[in-house]
Amino acid sequence: MSHQPDNIFAGTQVVSLVEVRGTNNSLVHPRGAVGIVTRTPTGDQDQFLVRFPDGFEASLTRDHLDVLKHFKDRLPGAEITSGFELEQFIIYRCVVGSRAYGLDDESDTDRRGIYLAPADLGWSLFGAPEQFEDNVAQSCYWELQKFLVMALKANPNILECLYSPVVEKITSLGEELMRKELHRDFERALAETKLPERPDYERANLFLIKARKEMAK
Repeated sequence: MSHQPDNIFAGTQVVSLVEVRGTNNSLVHPRGAVGIVTRTPTGDQDQFLVRFPDGFEASLTRDHLDVLKHFKDRLPGAEITSGFELEQFIIYRCVVGSRAYGLDDESDTDRRGIYLAPADLGWSLFGAPEQFEDNVAQSCYWELQKFLVMALKANPNILECLYSPVVEKITSLGEELMRKELHRDFERALAETKLPERPDYERANLFLIKARKEMAK
């Protein structure tokens, strides 16, 4: 008997209630496999993108999923991977788009941010998903490493996050990225200097290593 999952967001650990199959209908994971939701449905869609420990991703409908913690409750004593709550690992969240600048009160509130994967997840078979997209909540969170790589390439979505006037959550690590005096340096550089030939990858790499070490403590 299937159980209709509720409150499934990006980052929710779920259990597949059906066999997960790949190309040529080959069996990839048996019924009961545990995965992490990396993208929620949008519009009239009803499929969640679920990432399994081996990196395989599959689209599953709501009636083919159960929330892991609910599944555990029905299996007392079962040894299943501990829960993962995305919110506690978010180091920066802001509002982007027209709502961030008070230009359109009718539009949805789009949120973007950064999460720092816990060491256990990064070292596990799951690996750390590069991003979580929650189309229901209109939010997207990049893992710190992907955020830094995209920022070094001047990705416009990332730059918008760095300049958002509406910051809803920021940790001490997040503040190091948003030293928004950083904004003052940008403005002065625009007026007085030329851009460097290449981004400062070395400095970005040192920051990422520092963040990883803090998470591993």
